[in-house]
Amino acid sequence: MKQYILVFWLIAAFSFPTNAQKETKKVRVKDSSELSRAIRALRSGTTLLLEPGIYSGGIYLRDIEGKDEQRVVIEGTDPDNPPMFTGGRQAIHLANCSNMTLRNIKVKGFPTNGINIDDGGSYETPTHHIVLENLTIVETGPKGNHDALKMSGVDHFVVRKCHFEGWGGSGIDMVGCHHGIIEDCTFIGREGFSQSNAVQLKGGTQDVLVQCCFFNNAGQRSINLGGSTGLQFFRPKVRGYEAKNITVAGNRFVGSMAPVAWVTSDGGYVHHNTIVLPAKWVLRILQESSDVQFTPCHDGIFERNLIIFDSKVQTFVNVGPRTSPETFRFQHNAWHDLDRYREPSLPVPETESIYLRDTSIDRTTLTDAKLELDDNRVKGIGAQAYKRAR
Repeated sequence: MKQYILVFWLIAAFSFPTNAQKETKKVRVKDSSELSRAIRALRSGTTLLLEPGIYSGGIYLRDIEGKDEQRVVIEGTDPDNPPMFTGGRQAIHLANCSNMTLRNIKVKGFPTNGINIDDGGSYETPTHHIVLENLTIVETGPKGNHDALKMSGVDHFVVRKCHFEGWGGSGIDMVGCHHGIIEDCTFIGREGFSQSNAVQLKGGTQDVLVQCCFFNNAGQRSINLGGSTGLQFFRPKVRGYEAKNITVAGNRFVGSMAPVAWVTSDGGYVHHNTIVLPAKWVLRILQESSDVQFTPCHDGIFERNLIIFDSKVQTFVNVGPRTSPETFRFQHNAWHDLDRYREPSLPVPETESIYLRDTSIDRTTLTDAKLELDDNRVKGIGAQAYKRAR
């Protein structure tokens, strides 16, 4: 477990600028024409201030390089009435950029992706130091591999206080992304959207923390630690896993076929989450690549989570072929069956299990997964007991 503590201490120690920036130039725009002219002159230290209104999608920015204290910022002037991008295939595409912030923006109704950020095809030189804050991305797709936020080859990033609702593939899809934090975000599934998962970390993604988010019926798998990626898309190359050193902590999950899935993953620490009424499984352990370059999915840790389930869950952990479930660790989780008071069947024996028999729980109060149970045994368990990593 020390490896995860060290990784996220390093992430927390890295300074991601927010509002306190040494900006040298501010440009205020009020419509698509003014925005189009302004982005052609973007330089380090420029802040584009977007007035409320409707803006055309299809913004493409390549090789824009901010500096540590002179970031390039594109933000709405009014967080409560953000500029809305609509029309076209995708709203904004950043390629091979650095030290950029997008803030206070709404994106609606794009068929391909909402926002797309990548390394411009240069796998050895990732896009880096990207901050995405207070974005709303809705109605992407609605079917197939179309993501609200797509990131490929992005290092040192923060996605904070963003809202995702209705998408085709992933709410956030990461391919070969490293050293990042996703926090205080909301993922809401919608009828009519295929929603494979809410957060997917694959293609060599490593050292990412997902904390304090809310997932409401957010796809077949709310969190996919790993996935299935074509070998040519791994960043920077195949190293035996789809995902490594992923921490999922302090989150609340309602519904979903499986709130958490490990898929061709090396480790993964899932702790202090609250999971309410999964539709089929609590967890999945899968190997979706048969290529000999990959080691079997192994060494995940599931610890101090609160799980409220009912008779819909017949198999607690779906274990696929070619995996190593015997290497997983389950410890100090609290389980409560609303129907028959079953104890979970797990791939390996759990240490310090807690089984609840709280008849006061009302299903109608579980919609936000905020539970305060009158049982001293669970005071250090679940999302309400989580202490932020930074």
